[in-house]
Amino acid sequence: MAEGSGVKKPSSRLATVAGWAQALCWGLVRFWSNQLAWLLGVPCLRRAYHLWLAAVVIFGPLLQFYVNPRAIFANHHNFFNIKFVRSAWGWTCIFLGGFILLVVYLASRRLLLTLRHLSRLAVGAGLWLGATETFLLIENLTGYCFDPVPEGFLVNNLTDKWTCLHEGHQWHGYDVSGHTFLLTFCCLLMVEETAVFRRYLAQGHPAGVPLRLIFLLNVLLLALWNFLLACTVVYLYEYSHKVVGAAIATLCWYLTYRVWYRCSWSPGRPGAGLFLKTGPGEGKKRN
Repeated sequence: MAEGSGVKKPSSRLATVAGWAQALCWGLVRFWSNQLAWLLGVPCLRRAYHLWLAAVVIFGPLLQFYVNPRAIFANHHNFFNIKFVRSAWGWTCIFLGGFILLVVYLASRRLLLTLRHLSRLAVGAGLWLGATETFLLIENLTGYCFDPVPEGFLVNNLTDKWTCLHEGHQWHGYDVSGHTFLLTFCCLLMVEETAVFRRYLAQGHPAGVPLRLIFLLNVLLLALWNFLLACTVVYLYEYSHKVVGAAIATLCWYLTYRVWYRCSWSPGRPGAGLFLKTGPGEGKKRN
């Protein structure tokens, strides 16, 4: 066939299809990132989300009478508990840290400001480790050692949890739910940190595919934490243990994001020093 016949070669057809597919994927990423950024950036919706978390923890355990007790989530050693819940802070730091890094640096081009915003994750890690040690201390101080027999004889000469377990006995104490604390804390942090993406887009800062993808991954991770939190409160732990864990997580979030981060000697609130605003009779200034 002559070269000028106008018939496209297979390679050019594949390139055209690939171009269409790439444009479609980019359009979907752009659309969903814009919509979700708008939702997370609405203050009243964030307050409604806080009520949702409280409702899940307070009323979720009532569903235990209507679910299958042999479900996979009723087992402490299920796949999601081992791979995600126990390392929830690590997953949160990876995805949320990447998002904070890109948003702050692309908006300001200032390394020190970027490190300052990332330090909020270090504060969160410190709170998580401190809470874990506190929960273990509470369990140790309030517990008793029992023989692993149906009668559950009290072992009076063992008053330490680790010694009790090492001797083959069982320890019964007030076990504040660390998983409920961690999942609630991660949810509150992620909603607070990702809410700035709405203002970021509104002010025309660079928003390429990597940033939008990391934002969508954070939203997916947030959805997963909500699902696993619901499973935890329905299937695992005693009622008061879960409520206390969630309450302490909410207190940690409030004291940092609503109190300390408003001070000048803190890591700062999400978005601090990044966005421009115009006041009455004033030029643009950093917010």
